[in-house]
Amino acid sequence: MQSSLSLSFAPASSRLAAPSPRSSPPPSSAAAAAAPINLRFCGLRREALGFTPLRRPASRRSPVLGRRSGGGGFKASALSSDNGSAPKSFDYDLVIIGAGVGGHGAALHAVEKGLKTAIIEGDVVGGTCVNRGCVPSKALLAVSGRMRELQSEHHLKALGLQVAAAGYDRQGVADHANNLASKIRSNLTNSMKALGVDILTGVGTILGPQKVKYGKVGFSDNVITAKDIIIATGSVPFVPKGIEVDGKTVITSDHALKLEFVPDWIAIVGSGYIGLEFSDVYTALGSEVTFIEALDQLMPGFDPEIGKLAQRVLINPRKIDYHTGVFASKITPAKDGKPVMIELIDAKTKELKDTLEVDAALIATGRAPFTKGLGLENINVETQRGFVPVDERMQVIDAKGNLVPHVYCIGDANGKMMLAHAASAQGISVVEQVTGKDHVLNHLSIPAACFTHPEISMVGLTEPQAREKGQKEGFEVSVAKTSFKANTKALAENEGEGLAKMIYRPDNGEILGVHIFGLHAADLIHEASNAIALGTSINDIKFAVHAHPTLSEVLDELFKSAKVNHPVASSVSEPVAV
Repeated sequence: MQSSLSLSFAPASSRLAAPSPRSSPPPSSAAAAAAPINLRFCGLRREALGFTPLRRPASRRSPVLGRRSGGGGFKASALSSDNGSAPKSFDYDLVIIGAGVGGHGAALHAVEKGLKTAIIEGDVVGGTCVNRGCVPSKALLAVSGRMRELQSEHHLKALGLQVAAAGYDRQGVADHANNLASKIRSNLTNSMKALGVDILTGVGTILGPQKVKYGKVGFSDNVITAKDIIIATGSVPFVPKGIEVDGKTVITSDHALKLEFVPDWIAIVGSGYIGLEFSDVYTALGSEVTFIEALDQLMPGFDPEIGKLAQRVLINPRKIDYHTGVFASKITPAKDGKPVMIELIDAKTKELKDTLEVDAALIATGRAPFTKGLGLENINVETQRGFVPVDERMQVIDAKGNLVPHVYCIGDANGKMMLAHAASAQGISVVEQVTGKDHVLNHLSIPAACFTHPEISMVGLTEPQAREKGQKEGFEVSVAKTSFKANTKALAENEGEGLAKMIYRPDNGEILGVHIFGLHAADLIHEASNAIALGTSINDIKFAVHAHPTLSEVLDELFKSAKVNHPVASSVSEPVAV
């Protein structure tokens, strides 16, 4: 599919400067095979905003704690003598390779748990999310949101407002995005330094059991030892074969976030989260957009009902057209006065269907794991389509299917869920593991959001996924819905276009999934995600009190409208790790 099916943005690995080619599991793209793609979302902790704890733990080094034994249902791999033996004493309790949002979250939690911690970064602190993803993209989307409000004469008239023609300064908009990224990057760096995390500059490579080297090109390497190692190297944009990226007229999200120019007509290859968000930005700034999607419908990763409504609001009324069921088999940058040329072939027959001439093309076909050069061969680990294989506790699995002692992988590099906040949550979970507390993260409780205007958010299963699961496991599935048109706060804002949808089990009140399209959907989803994470039944949460008038009442009405067979609260199934 030529679209970003998950959540992740911008390129850049958090370990070192991004490599030139971006390859990954074939994500929805112009090539045929596709791998999971994503548009990341931030999981920055409050320290990233400049707040740091008043004091540090008395000791940063913890005693050696007990680890899971063989009785826990797995066996540790026997490391060959070729890889050397693990050192008996260590420079650090924990070394993290990659200082993106995942590595940052793991580092701060490790310090809280008393671990002496180092983080290795070969590019810049903050990784994709802060420098080329969620942070600068939200700055651009903030501008597009304001422009839409000022350009909507009907909306302003309904509120009794009169505004002169709205305009924008392209460089000023670009500076806003860049300045925000710089501020957050600085805050992340300062927060780790204040807590005593050692920030080591260079490319990190695993040499063997509990041993890592790092260094810059042209300089001698440094070798350090650690009781535990976390790989958090992130991902880069995936560019299908046949597409020539010049960084000017054929670009990835990396280049687009710099907003070096606003084209009159831009083709966006992929209609997932990344493509949708950029269509929101470009159309608000005056561009015409053409989507190129390999699947037969736009927005393939969303719940179908939500996707249909979103298309009616976000696509149809705007200067956007689209081609579905086609691959962009070849894209040539503008050159010598000629426009960008795009050849479209049928996704099934591979026959040439059309040729487009546009001013620019944005490749939004997903993300590829950045895992080359990690030294995985030194611990007998083979990647799967570039991803590092891990178990439900993020512990790395070797080529023979055994767990590699003391080595973990989090975030985009393991491919479980390509979201910045998922990476942070996985990192925190790993720190819990290495300090002696068993912890398994329930990925079905992790929310995601698309920051269009209005926003889209979701957590858990879509309706088709839930019905398939119910059919296999023998339980009934029900759906509850509420409209933003019945919400006082939404109507006061003149933003009544929206829908909240909950998929649940009527036999025990278990929430299987929640999907929201409407004003501030990205903020509203967390009540549902926390309910899933805590295993809260609808029978319990429907009695929660919500302030009036607030948008949160959309969820309140959603929970209350559900029809559960047994009014008495009953236990729901255990969270499922994926």
